[in-house]
Amino acid sequence: MARAAPQANQLTDSEDFDVVPTGLAVAAMRDNGYKNAAYALAELIDNAVQAGASVAEIIIKEDDQLVSTRTRRRAREIAVSDNGCGMDANMLRKALQFGNGSRLDDRDGIGRFGMGLPNSSISQARRVDVWTWQDGYKSAVHSYLDLAEIQEGGSRSVPVPEKKALPREYVERSATISTSPSGTLVVWQNLDKCEWKTASAIFRNSEFTIGRVYRRFITDARLRIRMLSFLEGTMSSVNEGDEDVKPNDPMYLTVGTSCPAPWDGVPMFEEHGQPHEFVYTDPQRRKHKVRVRFAIAKKSAREGHNPGDKPYGKHANHNLGVSIMRADRELELQTGWCINSEPRDRWWKVEVDFPPALDEIFGVTNNKQHARALDDYARRDNEDIALREGYKSYHELQDVWGEDKDPRKLLLSIKTTIEANLKAIRDHLRAQTERKRSDSRRPNDPNSAEVIGTNATRHRQSEGYTGSSDGSESSPEPDRISDITAALAEAGLDPLEAEDKARKLVSDGRKFEFTDADIPTAEIFSVRSKGGALLITLNTSHPAYAHLIALLKHDGDTVDVEELRARQRRSFEGLKLLIESWARFEDEVTDPRKKTQVQDIRTDWGRVARDFFEE
Repeated sequence: MARAAPQANQLTDSEDFDVVPTGLAVAAMRDNGYKNAAYALAELIDNAVQAGASVAEIIIKEDDQLVSTRTRRRAREIAVSDNGCGMDANMLRKALQFGNGSRLDDRDGIGRFGMGLPNSSISQARRVDVWTWQDGYKSAVHSYLDLAEIQEGGSRSVPVPEKKALPREYVERSATISTSPSGTLVVWQNLDKCEWKTASAIFRNSEFTIGRVYRRFITDARLRIRMLSFLEGTMSSVNEGDEDVKPNDPMYLTVGTSCPAPWDGVPMFEEHGQPHEFVYTDPQRRKHKVRVRFAIAKKSAREGHNPGDKPYGKHANHNLGVSIMRADRELELQTGWCINSEPRDRWWKVEVDFPPALDEIFGVTNNKQHARALDDYARRDNEDIALREGYKSYHELQDVWGEDKDPRKLLLSIKTTIEANLKAIRDHLRAQTERKRSDSRRPNDPNSAEVIGTNATRHRQSEGYTGSSDGSESSPEPDRISDITAALAEAGLDPLEAEDKARKLVSDGRKFEFTDADIPTAEIFSVRSKGGALLITLNTSHPAYAHLIALLKHDGDTVDVEELRARQRRSFEGLKLLIESWARFEDEVTDPRKKTQVQDIRTDWGRVARDFFEE
């Protein structure tokens, strides 16, 4: 009896169904999280470093293309060559496989994940060609990946490497290919994902990032990274004399970097305190060190008019965040430690340095762009971390993780250290700014809130309103100065500065003085009556300070109109939050008598505020 033919929706034993269809998998891998072409190029430079290269070259071939109705120069190919140890045919095939490679178990170098070459290449281009040699460039073997073949033709394997001559245009322009006994050339073609369209744009945007990622290798002369471009069909380079990538030190502690003058020859920052070291002992009882360094801008770098708007100030702002270093190579700048509304954050720097053996603890991604575990902790407060992990409090979490020797306790220790030091640095920078502002402000400026408030107070005094501070105004002037000096010093001011402020306050006949300090309570501000004056201390540790007060304070670090507008919008939202919090406070008062008292306080404060604003 003849077997019935299978229906259209039935499967036969002979049909082959991959768990993940190759074409679809590779297409999905194209969106693999590389931030831009610079980070994709960094993967190829990683391979060069792992291969022992002393030179890596980024070579871009351009051609003239018709764009709309005009002919424009566009990048046609991007190539990276190096003078490393090269690969044999078998190693080349592995290098072009996703998730394979020769260094998967390497816990010392910057490689290991086996995704760099194919992943980075297809994130920018539809085809990658690789030539590699170990006995002169004329012995090179070649293989490739082509997305068209994979997606349309169903290709599942890396083409068997074959001996093939390198493109002459790259050999003639490279400084090392023809002279190095070994090396590798990677060429990206069909650049459909690269956001930068010209060689100059690629170089301009890549140099800053690549110089930062490999700053230690460049500074120590372990690696020279050279950039050049040429126009297809010509023999001369477009950028005359080529261009070596300068190191970009986000800590600003080294010289000879890309930092603009006058800080290109001397460090713009200085170390803050001593480096902090943490030692983690793994289950095999091997010890691994993590090093955390802090730096703060020199006072001279922050002096003058609008230092943040100068080229070096903008350079520092582009290097905003905590630099995460792994095996002498930067993974990323983590900005979760920064306050969006605080322009002074450009003037501090932090560097966290750890070995590849701690990749799992730090949550290093396979594209080496992110240490997500530490970044996640940076964006959460300690109590939130504890609750998320199922503990009642942060102290309980610390105790349990300490007893269990949980490796995540290492991250908590690093987080705590960074936060404590950043608080001290920010307080120092804020004090510098406040001193600069107080030195430049006219003490009797009729438009200042202190003078307006003093006038309003005198008007209310003439109408018979009295305050508990008024009686001390008749005390001897030396006693008043002494009392105010002691109170300001207690708030955190330098004693000499406190005395100077006290003398000006008394001689000007002002009633009010503002200071900033960390108050260990939930107060938004505190009020003290000393020497006949009202000393108002704004609590820098209260969230309202960062979301309202700091936004409204213009410290001269920036004059960017868009940033000022953004500050204005955010500060208005902060003001509404402040009023909303009072409304909720009043709403939660359930006792009728107390509720009436609270409402009366709101009304009375409104009357006084009306007098001050009318003044």
